[in-house]
Amino acid sequence: MPPSFSALDLFRALTVRTAADSRPGPAALIGDWCGADAVLAPSILIEEGLGPPDRPDRFWLGYLGFPVRADQAPLPETAGGLTDGILVLTGRTWSWRSATGAGCPAWVREVLDDAVPAEAAAHRAWTATWASPQREPHLAAIGACRDAIAAGDVYQACICTRFTGTLTGDPHHYFADLAATTTPAKAAFLQGDWGAVASLSPETFLRRRIEEPSIVTSSPIKGTVPRDVDPAVLAQSAKDIAENVMIVDLVRNDLGRVARTGSVTVPELLTVVGAPGVWHLVSTVRAELDPAVGNKSLLAATFPPASVTGTPKIRAAQLIAEWEQFPRGVYCGAIGLAGPGGELDLNVAIRTVQVSPDGAMTLGVGGGITYDSVPAAEWQECLDKAASIVSR
Repeated sequence: MPPSFSALDLFRALTVRTAADSRPGPAALIGDWCGADAVLAPSILIEEGLGPPDRPDRFWLGYLGFPVRADQAPLPETAGGLTDGILVLTGRTWSWRSATGAGCPAWVREVLDDAVPAEAAAHRAWTATWASPQREPHLAAIGACRDAIAAGDVYQACICTRFTGTLTGDPHHYFADLAATTTPAKAAFLQGDWGAVASLSPETFLRRRIEEPSIVTSSPIKGTVPRDVDPAVLAQSAKDIAENVMIVDLVRNDLGRVARTGSVTVPELLTVVGAPGVWHLVSTVRAELDPAVGNKSLLAATFPPASVTGTPKIRAAQLIAEWEQFPRGVYCGAIGLAGPGGELDLNVAIRTVQVSPDGAMTLGVGGGITYDSVPAAEWQECLDKAASIVSR
């Protein structure tokens, strides 16, 4: 297939073509996905309530929302769609992967064979206006969390707030422009009659490769400083290190519930990694699964992601419902792909914009709170995390 299309060029071209043909639009996973550089579903109907099958025989793309106060969230708790084929970018080369053995559809080949249409490649006008969250309620939630830690109720918890906004224009082009300027590790876009999700996440929740379906990895992020700070400051921060290590232990426990005994390891601990506007501490936990473990059992053991909940997880989730002003919705859930042969790749849905059908937007932001947390610094961390999105 032609090697000249970037992932975002092809996403835009497919957006234009599907609209002209009255087909459902494309879904996109751009960045570090499925051992490739991008995965596109050229046309896929994303429906409310369709979660990942336990053992898919087709490709599922969709999201799982954060399961706390989900009935109050702006978008459905779960949405997904199934497709027989996907386009996969490796380096500069596109290939077609089919679950049925069928070839690439003729209309998709027509898009691939054409030069990028000017109307698809050109910037499509959109405007996004944002309102900042209130500072004092977030500081109060942090204070309540520190009190709970002092009382021995939890060891840490992720406390979040949210920006609200309005989008005028096509969410496809909004996502494409944001992804082009921020280049996140695990960007994702989904849309349906229920609304749209534009995710610019740097974090991997669960990954299981088709080449090694018995191996699952999770790479939690905990610990953040602004990009203009020397990353050595983060690497030496006792508070951020403690925050990360506690979550690594929780991920080890989660995966250990379904892993083969003795197979859970930590091949990467406390690595400093750059993301849009910030530096993060990232670790990786690896486990070996029995072939009998499908997506249902794996997600039951690990969802919601440890890094955006707290430890112990169940109690942290209960307290989050009391402390936070707003439901999180898709934010802090997971977005990605499940496919035949045990393939699974999900991000943690942070840096994720939820767009309602009327253009109303929410952007959740937050951070892990330990007893050593300084509330004013935690508030600033929220602003730093949101800056790469709300400043555009």
